[in-house]
Amino acid sequence: MKSILCRYVVAGVLAAAAGTTALYATTYLDQVVRGRPSSDLPERTAGRLADLAGLGLGEGDKAESRKQGIGALLGIGTGVVLGAAYGGLRIRVREVSVPVGGVGLGLVATVVANTPMTALGLTDPRTWGTAGWLSDLVPHLVFGLVTAYAFHMMADQAGSRRNQPG
Repeated sequence: MKSILCRYVVAGVLAAAAGTTALYATTYLDQVVRGRPSSDLPERTAGRLADLAGLGLGEGDKAESRKQGIGALLGIGTGVVLGAAYGGLRIRVREVSVPVGGVGLGLVATVVANTPMTALGLTDPRTWGTAGWLSDLVPHLVFGLVTAYAFHMMADQAGSRRNQPG
């Protein structure tokens, strides 16, 4: 059981890398299509968290660049952690279909990504409107679906290797 848990967690992490790439691609495509600017919420969150932790990020352009980098890394880290958790859960929760699991994962990703920003008072989802919600929800659903399908493909491949002689 320990070996399969490790495989499923690693598969979840790798699948989340694909899901995170799809999330970023979806977000950038939305920016291209609608001509909208990128969100500054990730970097504002990074700056606020650094302030709360007493971490100095420097001054001027260096501080802004660090906030941007930390904001992006927080998003990637969230995806990786969610992918690992998804892989671990799929050992026990096998009867849930891949599409349902993917949508569930996307919804969880939406909540996990927005909770710190909301708790820090940087945004209020109640004020977003339809376009705001769609620009946030759609990429997270894409993350969840791509992660779930990539995981499913890797888990099937690992299972077929275990069942082959040799």
